[in-house]
Amino acid sequence: MNGDRSRARRLLTQLRDLRDAAAALSDALVLLDRAGRVRWFNRAARRLLGLEWPHDLNAVLADRLGDSELGTWLREGDQAVADDVAAPGGQAVRLHVEAIPFGHDRRLLLARDVSRLTRRDFVANVSHELRTPLTVIHGYLELLDPEDVPALAPVLKEMRAQSQRMGQIVEDLLTLSRLEMQQRLPEERVPMAPLLATLRREAEALSHGRHRIALEDQAHADLLGSPKDLHSAFSNLVSNAVRYTPEHGSITIRWRRTRNGAEYSVTDTGYGIPAEHIARLTERFYRVSSSRSRATGGTGLGLSIVKHVLNLHHAQLRIESEPGKGSTFTCAFDAARLLEAEGDAG
Repeated sequence: MNGDRSRARRLLTQLRDLRDAAAALSDALVLLDRAGRVRWFNRAARRLLGLEWPHDLNAVLADRLGDSELGTWLREGDQAVADDVAAPGGQAVRLHVEAIPFGHDRRLLLARDVSRLTRRDFVANVSHELRTPLTVIHGYLELLDPEDVPALAPVLKEMRAQSQRMGQIVEDLLTLSRLEMQQRLPEERVPMAPLLATLRREAEALSHGRHRIALEDQAHADLLGSPKDLHSAFSNLVSNAVRYTPEHGSITIRWRRTRNGAEYSVTDTGYGIPAEHIARLTERFYRVSSSRSRATGGTGLGLSIVKHVLNLHHAQLRIESEPGKGSTFTCAFDAARLLEAEGDAG
């Protein structure tokens, strides 16, 4: 009995530490349930959003914010990011707000005073500031033993999964910030044969045998650019294909020459994308299907990263898709980016 009480006290202390870490952030954090009701918020949300504790707990946030810019944005609900909106009750304070989905139909609303910052500064700064507390939170969660309190085992499993996902979102935001600030990338040889082999292994590891994975190297050419960033872009397309292709489907990674250069493409037999969504797929956090995106565990930032990497390489992204039949994502490179494969020299 004493052991159970000791474990319960330790668990309570660790959960309080998690709450205190989030409460100490200078940016407003608000947890919303599927109906948009406020489940929790930190001290900064009182200052920036005018929320009152505990009066506004369980209030529908969009209704609570009334006809303010932020209230209108929440009610419209078709954008995951609001740039430079007035803080409720204070036109002099401008906010950058992001609604990040997590768990089952829940959202984390993140708001920062950007009155003196550019949007790019906001993303870089808030990502750096979130990295440390999220690392602390994830560390505490790893210390919690579900066997100590079996009734909380499912809750702890979900908390760990969402903590990892939030950490990946932060890392992706930092990658985007770095790409946005870069004017040019390293001009290095990117050997495509080993990179393609790596991408195939990554696809097989993600698939766990649930899909047929094929690789076609018809170009026999290397690229000029950044090995790290091209790997990131190509890998994002592969992981998306695995996530959005049902079991027993097929995924083909293809590298081929064209009349104007060469193309890297990933073709899947997945769910497909309705035509009206294709133009917006590279927007941050844009979701074709919220429920499906939650189930697959993506961050909603992968295609934004792909777009920025390709822009820096003066390349283009093409998306072809048909609902129920699958999709092809193609990265088209000019001939100026091609190098003769080292194994073919001489």
